[in-house]
Amino acid sequence: MAEAHQARVQTVVEEMVQSLERDHIRKMQGRMFRCSAECCERSTDSMAEVHQCIERCHAPLATAQALVTTDLEKFQDRLTRCTMHCNDKAKDLFDSGAKEPAVRALMDRCVGSCVDDHVNLIPSMTRRLKDNLDSIPQ
Repeated sequence: MAEAHQARVQTVVEEMVQSLERDHIRKMQGRMFRCSAECCERSTDSMAEVHQCIERCHAPLATAQALVTTDLEKFQDRLTRCTMHCNDKAKDLFDSGAKEPAVRALMDRCVGSCVDDHVNLIPSMTRRLKDNLDSIPQ
């Protein structure tokens, strides 16, 4: 993917992740640490019971992180498939005898279209992730 296209996607995705972290994940981390500290205050519990308590405290955050990671991986896979389609189109054009400038222009337009399409998916992906994060039992 051309550097400008890649930088554009990276910027938009980083902004989304920072928003999710600031508005959702960070709050969950705070709850997890407070909950874990309370587990450690239980002087009558066994070591195993304290460990289980801490694991229960960590579960919502682990679920949230897995959710975000999975959606980001799916997004990346879709974008990769789109750019691979562009590679195939460019190879077919080159194999048909087209000159390199025409192939580069096709590739740039095609990848640009992939980037546009996928950047446009970010707002709905963000809303869905926020809704899913909000629905995780604490």
